[in-house]
Amino acid sequence: MVTDQQVRKLMRERKKGATIEVAAAKAGMSRKTAGRYLASGQLPSTSRAPRMHRTREDPFEADWPGIEAMLAEAPELEAKALFEYLVEQTGDRYQPGQVRTFQRKIRRWRALHGPDKEVFFPQVHRPGEAAQTDFTRAKELGVTIAGELFEHLLCVVTLPYSRWTWATVCRSESMAALRHGVQEALFRLACRPEWHQTDNSTAATHDLGAGKRAFNKDYQKFMDHLGLKPRTIAVGKSNQNGSVEARNGALKRGIEQHLLLRGSRDFTTVADYEAWLDTVLDKANATRSVRVTEEKAVMEPLTARRLPEWTEVRPGVSSWSTIRVQHNAYSVPARLIGEQLRVRIYDDRLEVYFADELQCVPERLHGRHGHRIDYRHIIWWLIRKPAAFARYRYREELFPTLVFRRAYDELCVHRSARNADLYYLRLLHLAASTLQSDVEVALEVLLDAGEVPDPDAVKALVEGPRASAVPDVPELQPDLADYDQLLGGVA
Repeated sequence: MVTDQQVRKLMRERKKGATIEVAAAKAGMSRKTAGRYLASGQLPSTSRAPRMHRTREDPFEADWPGIEAMLAEAPELEAKALFEYLVEQTGDRYQPGQVRTFQRKIRRWRALHGPDKEVFFPQVHRPGEAAQTDFTRAKELGVTIAGELFEHLLCVVTLPYSRWTWATVCRSESMAALRHGVQEALFRLACRPEWHQTDNSTAATHDLGAGKRAFNKDYQKFMDHLGLKPRTIAVGKSNQNGSVEARNGALKRGIEQHLLLRGSRDFTTVADYEAWLDTVLDKANATRSVRVTEEKAVMEPLTARRLPEWTEVRPGVSSWSTIRVQHNAYSVPARLIGEQLRVRIYDDRLEVYFADELQCVPERLHGRHGHRIDYRHIIWWLIRKPAAFARYRYREELFPTLVFRRAYDELCVHRSARNADLYYLRLLHLAASTLQSDVEVALEVLLDAGEVPDPDAVKALVEGPRASAVPDVPELQPDLADYDQLLGGVA
């Protein structure tokens, strides 16, 4: 087979003055073939007649009329399911390796005889018309905080016309995360578009029970406060949010490249990661300054004040020293039992107040029926009631790290069940009274040495040798004459 590239080479050599024999040799073909292409002046791809026949026998020809009838009746049937049905009906006639051939045959039938596919129409975006918001998962970026994988989402806000984009770190698709993301973007722009568009997330909408969704009251108030008109895409039509959906992928690819250039995906704190992300976004948006200027010229100035990015509830403290916030349980200091607290709910944390004083800041749980128990809140009473530990509902929460769990398991091996519980509670009491990190180090030393982590041994390691007395250093009495001599020398 002679290729177009060979024939082009042949013609170039002839134009340079080479004989047919020399030109054919350089192009890698015979003289006879070269003469034929020089005479016709055509390339092989244009002179070769298209093939209109099969080169091999169709293995599905005998059963195809039945398959075609099934497709005509139910065009949504998938090729793999039809192939499995065909194998089941015909026994050993077909082999698993033929599924790709069958899929190609089904695809060709759909293109020739199947129903029309949905047509998508590209839209012309007007400057300043709308901002689109969407959440996207960022786990694939592999970002770590102090060495631990940081599972998070990004709340992405984009202006479709200019492609100006901003993203904020969040833990869930909550109203708090949406409020933070939208406000962070708009207050950086210092102006607002006419519309704000989202998908049908529960942060913005709720189900009316008839296949339609309405805006949540808090979301509608938020839009009214900023002076935006809310709108959503149709249910199940993510393509209608296409601009921000496309930006999600481009944004994460850009972040991935900057992480590679940085040489590390680890950050000391979440705040460090957020500050680094801001610089990445600023650099990307700087390349879109011309269109952003066009958008800002037609948008209204943002005159609304910034709303708090939390919601507030007032739960009471149960006799278990816990509160329930959005279907999850959190421990609080036992001295607050029976009191009503004021809790601010952020996307990533709760702030618990009593008498306008901050009491604790637990990490927020998402979903339902979870629990976050801090042993420091209850250990002072649990040490007085050690028998309650064995069947405590939230017992697993009382193992703050894997080292503490190992220590308890070792105590269970070498001590009676009652003493193991009591000794472990004494270890927790020591951790609450001193520093958990110091107790953890002491436990690791004992466990690695093959010793039983009894409380007294751990306490001896934590306290260590008593610090020596502060030496008595005589008071320094400077001689001012030295300074007079120094100043005189300068003069």
